[in-house]
Amino acid sequence: MSGTPHIQVRDLTMAYGERIVMRDLTFDIARGQIFVIMGGSGCGKSTLLRHLIGLQSPAAGEIFFNGENFTAATPESRTAMLRHFGVMYQSGALWTSLSLAENIALPLREYTPLSSSEIDDLVRYKLALVGLAGFENFYPSEISGGMVKRASLARAMALDPEVLFLDEPSAGLDPVSSRLLDDLIVQLRDSLGATVVIVTHELASIFAIADNAIFLDTDTRTLGAIGNPNQLRLSSANPRVRQFLNRNAEPFLP
Repeated sequence: MSGTPHIQVRDLTMAYGERIVMRDLTFDIARGQIFVIMGGSGCGKSTLLRHLIGLQSPAAGEIFFNGENFTAATPESRTAMLRHFGVMYQSGALWTSLSLAENIALPLREYTPLSSSEIDDLVRYKLALVGLAGFENFYPSEISGGMVKRASLARAMALDPEVLFLDEPSAGLDPVSSRLLDDLIVQLRDSLGATVVIVTHELASIFAIADNAIFLDTDTRTLGAIGNPNQLRLSSANPRVRQFLNRNAEPFLP
């Protein structure tokens, strides 16, 4: 199984009723990669993420996780596969009525047999990993936007997932907070060995942390390019990919 890509997408078509969003998407995500889904606004980046985590069903095509057919899996098998996923939503999606500790403890209480003291220890550890030690009893309204993002990342890691799915993690953050979050994502990937799938249109993040990326082309409604974005911006055969990756006059250094 070591040679099998962590996630495989084959001939995937995404649609809302009769409207095709993207068609014939085929790509692999290697184990341990930071893999970026990029493209302009409205191209279907978040829609693809929802397909990858099973929130939407494809109009055609299949998705495989660890070589198993996720799309055609029984409800029981799909639930077992989903236990290996962690998701950070664009808005953070923390429960505002719960403290940070209670937010992160929620999946642990729901899906593990751990005792309360064990859960408390894990919650403190997860918050410390994202630089929020000591903020266990704070509520989302009492911390900054960057801290909300980090707390949401800690919750996504609560069950030690194999794959982290992050939807626009740096959206709405200032450049300094965004870069700190990028650095944190790389550190977590290296220390935990997780595969990270990120939806973003932020060039600084794309160039700084992506090992591999796909570009969703709104004109052709299919895959416009796949590869390391630092190479694609120089040598992609698709002019729309080069335009997207070179849209800022200032070069970004990884």
